[in-house]
Amino acid sequence: MFSLFRLRSFSWLSSNGSKSDQEKAAGGLDVHQAVLEADRLAQPGELTFEENTAGGMQRHLGLFSTTFLIIGRMIGTGIFSAPSSITAGVGSVGAALLLWVLGLALSFAGVFVWLEFGCMFPRSGGEKVYLEAVYRRPKRLATVVFAMQAVFLQFSAAPCIVFAKNLLLAVNVDATEMEQRLLALSVIVFTTSVHTFLPNWGVRIQNALASIKVVFLCFIVVTGWVVLSGRVKRVEDPTASFRNAFAGSATSSNAYATALFKVLNSYSGYTTAAYVLNEVKRPVRTLKIAGPLSLAICGTLYIFANIAYFSAATPTQVGSSGVTVAAYFVSTVFGDTAKRVLSVFVALSALGNTMTATFAQSRVNQELAKEGIFPYSRFWASSWPCKAPSGGLLLHLLPSILIMTIPFGAAYAFLLDVEGYPTSILHLLVVLGLFWMRYHAPGIPRPFRVWLPIAGFYAMGQGFLIVAPFLRPDDGKGDTELVYWLYAVVGMGVLLSGVVYWAVWRKLVPLMGRFRWVERKGTLKDGTVVTLYGRERRTKVKDETQASRSSSVLKISPKTLFAGPFAGQTI
Repeated sequence: MFSLFRLRSFSWLSSNGSKSDQEKAAGGLDVHQAVLEADRLAQPGELTFEENTAGGMQRHLGLFSTTFLIIGRMIGTGIFSAPSSITAGVGSVGAALLLWVLGLALSFAGVFVWLEFGCMFPRSGGEKVYLEAVYRRPKRLATVVFAMQAVFLQFSAAPCIVFAKNLLLAVNVDATEMEQRLLALSVIVFTTSVHTFLPNWGVRIQNALASIKVVFLCFIVVTGWVVLSGRVKRVEDPTASFRNAFAGSATSSNAYATALFKVLNSYSGYTTAAYVLNEVKRPVRTLKIAGPLSLAICGTLYIFANIAYFSAATPTQVGSSGVTVAAYFVSTVFGDTAKRVLSVFVALSALGNTMTATFAQSRVNQELAKEGIFPYSRFWASSWPCKAPSGGLLLHLLPSILIMTIPFGAAYAFLLDVEGYPTSILHLLVVLGLFWMRYHAPGIPRPFRVWLPIAGFYAMGQGFLIVAPFLRPDDGKGDTELVYWLYAVVGMGVLLSGVVYWAVWRKLVPLMGRFRWVERKGTLKDGTVVTLYGRERRTKVKDETQASRSSSVLKISPKTLFAGPFAGQTI
């Protein structure tokens, strides 16, 4: 389906250049020159580096904001809710803790893979950019497939639901499901509005919320240490869960794969900075520091937070605690009053996760729209009226609202599973692309190089996550009431829908209309550069000389110039 890219200028680095020339191209250039050279050679997307970074809010995120953007994205609903279903799935404390350690190791491997690509191509978009740089044929296919996952599965419904549940728990209100949905809906609408009309305040708010999250997790960790010391009378035997820690462990690979999905989903924010690099000051330097630092902070807090949970509850109690496992822990140690108070902090954490996810994903949506693959791409790519990606924010809001119409309960766990599966497929394609570029383009400038065994470890981890969900569990059931392999099939279906969309847009519509898509670039009023698609009609050529080289030539039709696959304007 895909054919990997070929560098048109690669011969300059291999055949015609001396060894010193190759070394200069790889390491002798300053960072800015290296970035421009890598962008010129690999050509990710249709826009040049200067065109891609034009418009918008420009570079306003420093090291602090970038680090806390990643932390705010990682620390969300996962560490406060996922441990219950993870423990219920794998059956023991030891297996659950090992999965958190394994997830951290895989995430660090992923950080280093993303650092190599991100430092080569410091553009917003993350995987979109890296897939475009590697999988160049068929043209636009990699972009469209990624777009299906980015638009339809990177929603912010789950943290909004957790916010609603915890806030209602804090105020001791027994609300109906409809009231919970309305509250969750208000969160995503508020977040979208702030990032659209008050973008600088949006950054300040998410930085403050990320700081609160770190303080809250530190409190849980320290509380766990106090419980383990035996000074909390409410917990009679704080070390009970750690004796025979692996007793009752599951034997099905499906259970571990599903649990690992949820662990990795809790760590998934480590790629967040790559989505917003157009707005990061000194992006290469900042990415090298912020990525590993934020993951180290979160990983350490995650593992000790899990130990704290198990110090106050048995695996059975943790597994049955539901989506508010952190509140259950606090109520066990301090009582129901403290449970309601700290539910406010869990709700604020979910709000922070919603804000950072919305901030980052809207930039990805805008980058996709700038490539012209959506209908009415100029609208979705717009940064009007406050230089924030208003179209990308709206494109993130709509599927989030749609997901909130799904009944609560098993839907929450199923959504986490569906979201994670296609991400593993795309991440595997990214790391395989890294190996391909290392082999076929060794001279391309790389400000950062990952050790290849680390990349191989990451590739094996993603491969396991792709295969394991289809292995039958011991009882024939997954972690929801639905068929155990359904989330994997649904995830693949979303990616395959991108292939169908691409085939209709790039092949079927031009074939039926007897035209060919041609591209030009346009600049919006806010300075954003977008790719526009126009139609060129095919007409027979009577000239025998030209006919000997081609049976047809292209004749420009003056009627319509498209800013997306199915939307146009008269010129």
